[in-house]
Amino acid sequence: MKMDSTALEVDGSVMEGGGQILRVSAALSCITGSSIKITKVRAGRSSPGLRPQHLTGLELVRNICSGSLDGGTIGSTEVSLAPGKIKSGSHIADTKTAGSVVLLLQVALPCALYADASSELCLKGGTNAEMAPQIDYTVKVFKPILEKFGVHFDCNIKMRGYFPKGGGEIVVTVNPVKELSPVTMTDRGKITKIYGRAFVAGVLPFKLAKDMSAAAVRTIRREIKDLYINIQPLQEKEKARGNGNGIIIIAESSTGCLFAGSALGKKGVYADKVGIEAAEMLLMNMRNNGCVDDFLQDQLIIFMALAKGTSRIRTGAVTLHTQTAIHIAEQLTQAKFSITKSEDELSNVTYIIECQGSGVSNPNL
Repeated sequence: MKMDSTALEVDGSVMEGGGQILRVSAALSCITGSSIKITKVRAGRSSPGLRPQHLTGLELVRNICSGSLDGGTIGSTEVSLAPGKIKSGSHIADTKTAGSVVLLLQVALPCALYADASSELCLKGGTNAEMAPQIDYTVKVFKPILEKFGVHFDCNIKMRGYFPKGGGEIVVTVNPVKELSPVTMTDRGKITKIYGRAFVAGVLPFKLAKDMSAAAVRTIRREIKDLYINIQPLQEKEKARGNGNGIIIIAESSTGCLFAGSALGKKGVYADKVGIEAAEMLLMNMRNNGCVDDFLQDQLIIFMALAKGTSRIRTGAVTLHTQTAIHIAEQLTQAKFSITKSEDELSNVTYIIECQGSGVSNPNL
């Protein structure tokens, strides 16, 4: 397939300038059927161009949409995708590193929604990796919120994989949609539940999990006195490759909003510190009085852009990742976004991200 000269050009260095531009634009290219050419890929990063993680994601999209990919090599700073027809069935992607399976899912999931039948995505790499949501975040926060858009997928964590080896594997079954429904999340309600998991895997002692959990609970207690906080310490045995430790804490509100804080252990960092970091991140995400946390914000943009109708979501400060996703979504679809600042009587500042969705309908269903 020859690259179409009418390909839409996406500047990979704008705004956040990272892998996210690749994921959002590749997915939208696949769904809308328009060819794209991404230039200056990850131009601002310390190691510019495609990393194994990004290349694996682009190859996965190419396979899902029976398309062709030019410039698909490690280190490449210019890449073109010409999409074909989206096909259901089984798709496999392996980063061969500890590259995040969650970021592979971010690029593939929207595409699979527009297939003619259900898809099975077998994704291999790191499940709990730095610079990416942990797989537990995907299952406990991202998945339930996505169901509001009419997206249904199952995620089976076959094996957990940690830095530096990876070796994790998830199998995600995605049901197609005719079209996505718009979502309104503007009423935060009050926090009703806080729970989570603190894990160790491999040779690391179980005491680390208990220390992370206890430190996190202590930190949250200072601010939230009246809720039972249940952070389960766990030893990952059979289903984990390599050594790792980490924690994720989730808060749930009376209106079904979800927030998270998470952290991963690193060599030479005390377990307490890991627990405190996750707890402080959760508290920060709750303090802003929005309905989604900072990580979910940008992940929802593509679904708002594709939905049929108007979505409205209340957030804290709008992140650069979110602004970047909006920029790409407006460039590649008919969606129109607006962001308005709102202040309540306690002078809490929040923002409403509103989107007139492009209402992309699934031609294969």
